[in-house]
Parts: sequence; structure tokens; C-alpha cells
Amino acid sequence: MSYELIAVLMFSSLMLMLMTGQRVFGAIGGIAAIAALTLWGTGGSAIPFSAAMKVMKWYPMLTLPMFIFMGYVLSESRIAEDLYKMFHVWMGPVRGGLAIGTIGLMVLISAMNGLSVAGMAIGATVALPELLKRGYDKRMITGVVQAGSSLGILVPPSVVLVLYAMIARQPVGQLWLAGVLPGLMMAGMFILYIYIRCRVQPELGPALPEEERNVPRAEKLRLLSAGVLPIVIFASMMVPFIKGWTSLVESSAIGALAAFLAAVLKGRMTKEVFEVSVRQTLAISCMFMWIVVAALGFGAVFDGLGAVKAIDSLFTEQLGLNPWVILILMQLSFLLMGTFLDDTAMLVIVAPLYVPLVGALGFDLIWYGILYTVTTQIAYMTPPFGYNLFLMRSMAPPEISLRDIYVSIVPFVLIMIVALALLMIFPGIATWLPDYVYGK
Repeated sequence: MSYELIAVLMFSSLMLMLMTGQRVFGAIGGIAAIAALTLWGTGGSAIPFSAAMKVMKWYPMLTLPMFIFMGYVLSESRIAEDLYKMFHVWMGPVRGGLAIGTIGLMVLISAMNGLSVAGMAIGATVALPELLKRGYDKRMITGVVQAGSSLGILVPPSVVLVLYAMIARQPVGQLWLAGVLPGLMMAGMFILYIYIRCRVQPELGPALPEEERNVPRAEKLRLLSAGVLPIVIFASMMVPFIKGWTSLVESSAIGALAAFLAAVLKGRMTKEVFEVSVRQTLAISCMFMWIVVAALGFGAVFDGLGAVKAIDSLFTEQLGLNPWVILILMQLSFLLMGTFLDDTAMLVIVAPLYVPLVGALGFDLIWYGILYTVTTQIAYMTPPFGYNLFLMRSMAPPEISLRDIYVSIVPFVLIMIVALALLMIFPGIATWLPDYVYGK
């Protein structure tokens, strides 16, 4: 049996196992172990050991529990609810203002947590009921929450970009900075769409009644401080890192400590909040580490087979495809896989195959990391089997049907496709900021 056929069998077996609902790390690691033992006998047992050693020696991996803990502390201590009250008061008089404020909330939550599921949970439980209560169109606001949550893996500190950095061997700081402008650009495009649509159809997003707008100036300023707090936490973490005063791990520890102190100073760091935050941090961190160990083992087998070189030769020499055509085919494969996998699973499955190929085709791997994150978020929200669609269904109030969720996301998916096209046409949107900060 040729090595190329073995690589195809590994990949197809992996997809089959994942489609049948097997755990991601078990499917990836199991196939890698079976293939290694079949090909190299007992010598193949060194592959998982080597992968585990790589994870243990990769110092930036320590950032994962720090960022996850920071996000859960801020979420469980209800600082996110304070943020929404701020947007409620300051944006309420504008048509569609609360929906615009929800996008702003999602951006700040992303800067606090780095996981898109956190934005989805807070948007569905905090923002969505308030918007429905005030007469907003249920289809529009359902789309707002889903689209806003997609910013979670773009705006730093993105946990997914930390994993991409490890697998692609790229600097985490540059990837984070590369996600800033695309993330803000997408947020701006969402806000512009909401504003224009609510101006044309005011019934979709009515302004707050007069009695709710009459909030004393002192209360407005107090609520404004709620929005300043996460910005201060974010700045205390990112500024020293960008300036070179602290390492990535040190900055993540500063962020976690700042979030903890903020909750303590607000009198919200109860035993229950601390216990939930620590338990969730441990659970998610362990999940990520098992997946990364499995992915490194899978990638080592692929490297040993020479699968990447074989696929590169197939596309560029035998089929004569243009590098851009190959890149677009890769993006289309993400759209397909996103119907039944999450972003982490997609990353660890295809990274051993796609990242070296992208580098061989001459593309910038920092830019490609941002392209990957945007594409996977589009895949999550694409009917009929988008990952986020069913997540939203499990969290949404009963009056929002699955049909409403499907219809709601269409304009936002189109906006994200436009954003993806802009990123491909103008790579500088992603690469300018890291190049500027790091002086390339």
C-alpha cells in the first residue's frame, strides 16, 4: 500500500469517526496511534510520547488556563451584565441602538474571554431577552447575537489563535495583533448593517421609550465605568506585552489577576463564583491540551508519510492549479467541515496538512491564521448544519424557532463573506498592525 493511500485512509477514517460523534482527541489520537504502530511497529509508540513532551515544553501553553480563568471570572461575576446596562442606557435612544450595543458587548466580551461560545452564552441569556421585551424583531436580533459571538476568536486574547500559533509555529503576539483590525472591521460592518436596516424599517429596532431614556447623568457616568473596566483589564495585559516589558505568559497572568481583583473590589468574588471559574478553567484547559497532544501525534505521522509534499505535488504539478485556486478550495473545505466540527477540531485536523502547504505556496501564515478563523465562523453559521445554529437553538427562548435562527443569520453570513473577500484581496488588513508594531 502506498503512503499516499495510507494518508487518504487516515483522513477519511478520521472524518468518519468525527461524523459519528466520537470525541475529537480520541478520534485523532487513536487513528494516529493505529497508523504509527501499523507503519513502524513498536517504534511508533514514541510518537505520542514526543507529542506530549512538546506540549509540556511549549511555554506559551500556560496562557490558556490564564485567559480562560479571566473570562470565566468576568462572566460569573456578572461584569458582562454591567456592560449591557451601559449600552442599554447610552445606545437606547437610537433606532436599533440596543442591537448595536449588543455588538459592542460582544467585542468587549471577546476581549475578556477569547472564546466565541462565551459571547454566545452571554448574548443569548443577557441581551436576547431584553431585546425581545422591547419589541425588537426576533429574527434580526437572533442573527445579531450569533454574528457578534463570531468575533470571539478574532479579537485578542483569542484562545484559538494561541493553538494555531503552536501548530503553525508562528508568534502568538503577531497573530493577536493581526486579528484586531479584521475583528473591528467585521464589528463595524455589522453595526452599519443594523443601523441602516433599522433606519429603513424602524419597527425592527425601536428606540427606547422616553421614560427609559431619562436616566440621571450621574447614573449614566456610573454605568459608563462598567465599560471602562474590561478595557482597563485588557490594556493592563496587552500594553506591557506589546511594549516588550512582559512575556506572553506573564501578560496572561496579569490579565487573570486583574480580573480576579476587579471581581473582589466589586464584592462579587464569592466562593461559588471562584469554584465555578476554577472548575471550568480546568475542564476546558485539559480538553484543549488533550486535543493538541493528539493533533501533534497525527501531524507527526503525516509528516512521516510525506503526505504534505504529495498533496502539494498533486495540486501544483499534476493538476497545475493556481495557488489562489488551491487556497479557495481549502476555504471551501472549512465550510464543509464546519457543519459538524468546532473551530478547534477543524484546526487540529487540517493544520498538519494545510499549514505546510500554505507556506509552500508562498502565503503568509499569519495572514492565513486570520483567514482560517473568519472562514470557520462563516461555516458555523451556515445552514443547515452550522455548529452555532444548534448552539443558539439550545440557548434561545422558546418563541424563537429553528427556522427563525436559520433565516436570521443569512444577512450576517453575507457580510462575513464580504469581509473574507476583503481580507483575501487586501492582506494588509490583517498584516499591517503586526508589521507596524514589530517593525517589519
